[in-house]
Amino acid sequence: MDNIKILLVDDEPDVLDFLSYNLQKEGFDVSTASNGREAVEKAKKVLPKLVILDVMMPEMDGIETCKELRSSPECKDAYIIFLTARTEDYSQIAGLDAGADDYVSKPIKPRVLISRIKALLRRKSTPENLAEIVDVGGGIFINKESYTVKVGNSELSLPKKEFEVLNLLASKPGKVFSREDILHKIWGEDVVVGDRTIDVHIRKLRQKLGDEKIKTLKGIGYKFEF
Repeated sequence: MDNIKILLVDDEPDVLDFLSYNLQKEGFDVSTASNGREAVEKAKKVLPKLVILDVMMPEMDGIETCKELRSSPECKDAYIIFLTARTEDYSQIAGLDAGADDYVSKPIKPRVLISRIKALLRRKSTPENLAEIVDVGGGIFINKESYTVKVGNSELSLPKKEFEVLNLLASKPGKVFSREDILHKIWGEDVVVGDRTIDVHIRKLRQKLGDEKIKTLKGIGYKFEF
């Protein structure tokens, strides 16, 4: 894991010191920030592969920080993990809505966090054997290089996981993908995510594409139709 850059963001100096030490022992190149505003500025300079964000921070909380990173051309493709003591469903949903890839509750043992990080980094963002732009029908075109979706005359820029869920469902219109299929193909078998993860991403896609594009088969899964 040498030379992989991680930006660690937390307003508690003890947490920064402890986690930085353990991540550096694993060979990661670690930078730190103590608040959201500093994190955004530093991320644009450092260009980290992964950002670990606390939720409750001064000046700009983790949710807003995540949104800013996702809207930044320099940082939009970075993996983002929330590491927080807040475990309420609404907090987790807000984090996923903002574009986070994973959500980890404090306290967590360093070896467990490192395992989650390595699992996240092993995932490939784009399958190598797929064409750059695909017409999936219904006036929808998926650009797999720019992570954008064209619907009619409108172009949507989707967060990484929303794009990957859509790309999976649209790869075989009419096919039903179970929740387990989606979790394993998009998040990987080594990554543990909350029960609401898929629900959040499907809801956001429906808001952008229209309710009729993604159908729910209760108790089974989801399918894409045009």
